[in-house]
Amino acid sequence: MDGNDIKPTGKCPVMHGGNTLAVASNATWWPNALNLDILHQHDTKSNPTGADFSYRDAVKTIDVEALKADLRALMNDSQSWWPADWGHYGGLMIRMAWHSAGTYRLADGRGGGGSGTQRFAPLNSWPDNASLDKARRLLWPIKKKYGNKLSWADLMILAGNIAYETMGLETFGFAFGREDLWHPEQDIYWGAEKEWLAPSDERYADVGKPDTMQNPLAAVQMGLIYVNPEGVNGQPDPLKTALHMRETFARMAMNDEETVALTAGGHTVGKTHGNGDAGALQVDPESGDVEAQGFGWGNDKMGGKASNAVTSGLEGAWTTHPTQFDMGFFEMLFGHEWELRKSPAGAWQWEPIDIKEEDKPVDASDPSVRHNPMMTDADMALKMDPAYRAISEKFMADPAYFKDTFARAWFKLTHRDMGPKVRYIGPDVPAEDLIWQDPIPVGKSDYDVAAVKAAIAASGLSNTDMINTAWDSARTYRGSDMRGGANGARIRLAPQKDWEGNEPARLARVLDVLEPIAAQFGVSVADVIVLAGNYGVEQAAKAAGVSLELPFAPGRGDATAEQTDAASFDVLEPLHDGYRNWFKGSYTPSAEELMLDRTQLMGLTAPQMVVLTGGMRAMATNYGGTAHGVFTDRAGALTNDFFVNLTDMANSWVPVGNGLYEIRDRQTQAVKWTATRIDLVFGSNSILRSYAEYYAQDDAMPYFIRDFAAAWTKVMNADRFDLTA
Repeated sequence: MDGNDIKPTGKCPVMHGGNTLAVASNATWWPNALNLDILHQHDTKSNPTGADFSYRDAVKTIDVEALKADLRALMNDSQSWWPADWGHYGGLMIRMAWHSAGTYRLADGRGGGGSGTQRFAPLNSWPDNASLDKARRLLWPIKKKYGNKLSWADLMILAGNIAYETMGLETFGFAFGREDLWHPEQDIYWGAEKEWLAPSDERYADVGKPDTMQNPLAAVQMGLIYVNPEGVNGQPDPLKTALHMRETFARMAMNDEETVALTAGGHTVGKTHGNGDAGALQVDPESGDVEAQGFGWGNDKMGGKASNAVTSGLEGAWTTHPTQFDMGFFEMLFGHEWELRKSPAGAWQWEPIDIKEEDKPVDASDPSVRHNPMMTDADMALKMDPAYRAISEKFMADPAYFKDTFARAWFKLTHRDMGPKVRYIGPDVPAEDLIWQDPIPVGKSDYDVAAVKAAIAASGLSNTDMINTAWDSARTYRGSDMRGGANGARIRLAPQKDWEGNEPARLARVLDVLEPIAAQFGVSVADVIVLAGNYGVEQAAKAAGVSLELPFAPGRGDATAEQTDAASFDVLEPLHDGYRNWFKGSYTPSAEELMLDRTQLMGLTAPQMVVLTGGMRAMATNYGGTAHGVFTDRAGALTNDFFVNLTDMANSWVPVGNGLYEIRDRQTQAVKWTATRIDLVFGSNSILRSYAEYYAQDDAMPYFIRDFAAAWTKVMNADRFDLTA
């Protein structure tokens, strides 16, 4: 049989499976091909609000007090289709907000509640998020009422805040400003497991050593937010669980005190649900048929009673009064001895050996019935781990300190991925500057830029010195949590000044020249670094015969060492930079995959990645001055020669070992240039080659210069939220 003999299996004229099942994808046919989707995933075509809509403007018009009143009314408005525990939805709303924000991890800044992606798979169907679909549906009337003035991302976090306030906690504050995405964040690596809740061993080199968890992961198992409530791999052992808590919370930007406060404060209210057969639950939201309308985990055995719900499988409340924020968690945990038992759903949990009837929480549906409280393995860790116990005892001795510490930790949890405070919107933004917000003083903007530029021009620094310093300062920016960037000039502070990728000796020499210029004019070093980089690029363009003046926005400030959490900034250290053809070591992902990851974090598109790389190679800005990829006889000039010579079929490309290649004349075999994988991928990958050919055309120089200038400026201004906030 040849292709002409293939007969259709039916008469339907439409491609079945939404073009996903009937025809294999490119990734199926060519699994090792470089996938550029990470750079294209949030195309404006997926956003229904239109190019002219600004959520950050719209949310400023919202009636905040009316919105809060609506949320407070919701908390006690129990619905028959999903009745509230004790008639109060606070515990459910807190869990929704917590699990929205709690996916944040420090290593790459991804996850978190800043984009409302709990609405989409995989998050909407994670086992740890069971029944949170109900919380979002309860909020729908409020979202519907306020429309585009209120994002799902803001609403989910605010609902958790209001829930705590209705239960008696004085929260630390709240900021609007989270903008919804309209498609899952497919750039986030949640783990390689093919099965929900697969054993932790799959993401650790040694599960007994929590710090061997694969980076950038933070949660201990696929489908969990933090740790397994039954213990490591479902085996109770509070001391082992404590080790995993310490690691996973640290990877989510929390220290020991914050970990204890969040665990205790989170479990002061609400309950777990395991009063039934977990196997009777129906499929998750993403697996449901159309009549389910996005509802998941259906439970035909609830009988209209909140107390019959099953989610985690553990069953019970932690405190005597689970709708009140008080010291009940610590009183219960330290006031009793505990033993392991199984919940009705078969999950391991700790229950008190002896407890007075009046100290037991009442049934979530029937106040005439009382049940034993319970503790998870993580709760027991607060009592049994020496460091956690000492913190718990400190909190018990000073309830006001505990409540303040929790309120601050909750604020950090729910705002950590929003970036600097200048992005915060609303009347409840705290006045206090917090070190995890990476504060930066406001810089001077009303000065003679031309005079500063003239001083830079007379400084004697080379173009590459200026370009590389500006690039290294700005490239730390990551759009995942809006950290890093050139603003603040933290490249002159520890730890950044000592990072290998910043070439410390060269950096110190350049700063010794630029810092006095900043002092002379009373402007920030941050501004001078960027202005010097701009000047270097302009001179490189001049060397190519092109007149170029890059836009420059003054006003950056200089952060101090006291405003810089050095340990927190360690995670921003670049271990690779394909733009400067540098890799600190060898890694499992390919060099080109690492470059895509960095490019996405910097907020750049594939064409911007291509034009920046080609321009920087031509300007000879490689780390350490290597010549790899500098495909030009005019090194230092901002030309399109990289693309012209990469696509020239008069050349051949020959591997010579150690990841290096030689570019040879096809006829004479004379070596013309050398290259790395990063250089050659722009000619080997069909999509990247299409961009390379675009910039290699005979008429390309005008739009090459235009596009390079725009991409360079985007990198330099990526963290200038003051320009758009």
